[in-house]
Amino acid sequence: MKQRSDAPATEAAATATPNQSDLIAHRPTRLFLILAGFFVANALVAEFIGVKIFALEDTFGWERFNFNLFGQTGALQFSAGVLLWPIVFIMTDLINEYYGKRGIRLLSYLTVGLIFYAFVVIFGAIGLAPADWWQGQNASQGVPDMQSAFSVILGQGQLIILGSLAAFLVAQLVDVIIFHRIKKVTGESRIWLRATGSTIVSQAFDSFVVLFIAFKLGPSIAQTVEPWTWSQLFAVAVVQYTYKFLMAVLLTPLLYVLHDLLERYLGRETAAEMKERAAR
Repeated sequence: MKQRSDAPATEAAATATPNQSDLIAHRPTRLFLILAGFFVANALVAEFIGVKIFALEDTFGWERFNFNLFGQTGALQFSAGVLLWPIVFIMTDLINEYYGKRGIRLLSYLTVGLIFYAFVVIFGAIGLAPADWWQGQNASQGVPDMQSAFSVILGQGQLIILGSLAAFLVAQLVDVIIFHRIKKVTGESRIWLRATGSTIVSQAFDSFVVLFIAFKLGPSIAQTVEPWTWSQLFAVAVVQYTYKFLMAVLLTPLLYVLHDLLERYLGRETAAEMKERAAR
């Protein structure tokens, strides 16, 4: 007697339009939640660590390259927040591919709202009166005034948040436009071209705008920290953009692997339908 297989029915149920009782089991919905979670978490964490500028060669114990960039010499300097950028590159491409402009715009606006929420919370926390014992508890560690350290670090972080709000929206919307224009010309082929091309253009905006607002314009207006010189700003912007460019190229093979894994997870037919709707 021939056994019946319910595998096709199971896959169909997982990829069909969800109902209220089984929303999380719907694979396209579950995938969107996973991608969105990484996207938003990455953006928020980058805001908090972006205030630290680190030296690349010193971090790895290498001899300094001593490039002369706009009069700045010594080690190559990066904002720590840029290290998380490859995750943004991957998440943006995947969301663009399967959920289109509406999906990435929804996440962009949601992320901006959450970043602004973080800004308000940090502003309120800085204004809280510090406890006497807490203010001097780390004097032996070289931090004589915890309130000043807290205010300077997170206060600078607030300027990065403002810069990021502007840069993030500009870069994401530029990325979406370039991505879909390339895809309209190339169709389903040349994933590398639309992913890398849109990233290279959008990150040119992002790399300069966030540094300009966070380290040049913001400090000049707020007068809380010393603003960067133009040579410092351009030197760091060029280094960070070069890093993003190289990572966009190096991560291209990974994108093909992830696209294949997602197509298997969603099912080829469902994935094709999603990409067709996303393109429209």
